[in-house]
Amino acid sequence: MQSEYRNIYQIARESAGITQEKAAELVDVSVESLRAYESGRRYPPNDAVIRMIEVYGTQYLAYQHLRNSAEIGRQILPEIELKDLPAAFLNVLNEVNAFLKERDRMIDITCDGIISEAERPEWDRIMQEMDRLSASIMALKYARTKPDEKTGK
Repeated sequence: MQSEYRNIYQIARESAGITQEKAAELVDVSVESLRAYESGRRYPPNDAVIRMIEVYGTQYLAYQHLRNSAEIGRQILPEIELKDLPAAFLNVLNEVNAFLKERDRMIDITCDGIISEAERPEWDRIMQEMDRLSASIMALKYARTKPDEKTGK
């Protein structure tokens, strides 16, 4: 089992500032089950992860769980890097600008509804760029923010 996968549940819990005992109570699992999830001895069922997300207040845990626990998640969801909000936003702008440079070529390639053999390498390269844009948007969605001075959250 990957160490990243083993730790995502513990990291989410600790980030929320909740003890294992309190988290187990709130998630409605035994302390031993929670320890098993956090150590990687067992995969948590989806319903337990949903409760963790609600209790810990972290949607990103859902993304990580799907990406790391299911083959479909690994194949479909792009790998994203958590960044601070300003860095994540600037990265999106950078990727949007890269997309805009490719926009006219995408129109040329797709307007006839056919991606020819000659167009395929360029199309694949553009789709890789689109994957980077998608990943940067997801990173922005889950970007780390500073605590609000008024609420502390």
